[in-house]
Amino acid sequence: MDSSSANVDIKKKQQQAPTPQNTPIFSAPINSSVRPSVPTVEEDIETIQTPGTSLLANNPALMSMLQGRLGNLVGAPSGYVQTLSPEVRRRVNGLKSLQNKHAVLEAEFQNEILALEKKYLALYTPLYEKRADFVSGKTEPTDAEVEDGVSEDEDEDEEDEEEEDDKDAEKVEGIPEFWLTALKSHPQFADIITEKDEEALKHLVDIRMAYFDKPGFRLEFEFSPNEFFTNTLLTKTYYYQDEPGYGGDFVYDHAEGTKIEWKEGKDMSVTVETKKQRHKGTNKTRVVKKTVPAETFFSFFTPPVAPEDDDEDVEEDEDIDEKLEADYGLGEELKDSVIPRAVDWFTGKALQYQDGGDQYDDDFEYDDEDDEEDDDEDDDEDDDDEDVPAKDEKAPECKQQ
Repeated sequence: MDSSSANVDIKKKQQQAPTPQNTPIFSAPINSSVRPSVPTVEEDIETIQTPGTSLLANNPALMSMLQGRLGNLVGAPSGYVQTLSPEVRRRVNGLKSLQNKHAVLEAEFQNEILALEKKYLALYTPLYEKRADFVSGKTEPTDAEVEDGVSEDEDEDEEDEEEEDDKDAEKVEGIPEFWLTALKSHPQFADIITEKDEEALKHLVDIRMAYFDKPGFRLEFEFSPNEFFTNTLLTKTYYYQDEPGYGGDFVYDHAEGTKIEWKEGKDMSVTVETKKQRHKGTNKTRVVKKTVPAETFFSFFTPPVAPEDDDEDVEEDEDIDEKLEADYGLGEELKDSVIPRAVDWFTGKALQYQDGGDQYDDDFEYDDEDDEEDDDEDDDEDDDDEDVPAKDEKAPECKQQ
């Protein structure tokens, strides 16, 4: 129902001729004694059999072949350009020449952006190194740095000073579980971190990134010695294709991760299932152990592999494409959001800026709907008030015999 008809009192509507706009799809039963005076018009409906319809209906293979060929036409050139006159096609070729020059400039633009990102990463690196020292406890921030960090929240500074004496007995080195807390605050990483992962990620002391001479980047996860694996550095490298894509953008090609050297019995990527089997002849039982893949954050270092061109399993290809896209998205989030703003993810401040652009539109929509519903309810209440007699007023007598 549109807004123009939402506030109309149904009891006061005037009779109108039936139109597609005012005629309901499902007509209500007529209980009134008044019957329409217009005579009923009966029409004979003739079913027309299109030649070839029964042939397609009885031949699913032919139908499937036609659907496949029609599907291939979607997105295909219409052939309109070939119908143009030679002089018009000559002008179209001139436009293509301009587009080629535009593509060259777009590629240069992307290369300059990459060079600029590399330049500023070199400027960010000293800050990242000092951040790692604060997190690990190697160094302490200066009084000026502390004052600058709490200048936006003086109340927190006062609370910390009041609790300082009580916590003198508990000396803590660095900032415990800094990166684990930051990752768990991020919605995408919170979904893939299990309870078992948390024990290992407590030993994560730093996350860094680096660029190559060629387009691509590497993520580095530094761990302190732990009971789960012997690696102290786990890396994930994202490679781009040599040729730029449409618009000059870099095209993701594949990713490679470090092989994790799990300690005995600590492999989180698999789960060991035990099953007892009884021999039918000897009636003896044996225990069979089977390893099955398990969900874990550390699967991030074993990225999915794109299928071969000869693989004709469409559903499996689509599933792999989704995994590749999700894996690349995690790498981009680490590079562009988690690493540069780690303390904001640790404190939760970064969540304030997640999907903030759509909330106002949604609120306005709901307010409009609520207003319409409120108006309808007000109209209904007014109607009810008209029908109900006042306290000292007698109800009208029914004169119908």
